[in-house]
Amino acid sequence: MIDVILNKTIRDQSKKRHIAKTITWRIVGTVDTMILGWVISGNPMMGVKIGGFEVLTKMVLYYFHERVWFKSNFGLPHREKKSKEEIEINNK
Repeated sequence: MIDVILNKTIRDQSKKRHIAKTITWRIVGTVDTMILGWVISGNPMMGVKIGGFEVLTKMVLYYFHERVWFKSNFGLPHREKKSKEEIEINNK
């Protein structure tokens, strides 16, 4: 029972952390895009418009990308081993 509660707490914290990472990364990425848009177009407002639009699309894409990676065991041997053990238990 404690395991179930602890796992749910870790999952909830993980989702909050992924959302925070998504937001902070988008701030960095959007500022970069705005500057590039300005430099390429020569118009600072064009950079702001491009950055404003892409911030919405890339936040959504990043969040789902992060969730897929979180569920993946790729490169995490300790999770791969645990998954195999859970499969064996469920097959008994």
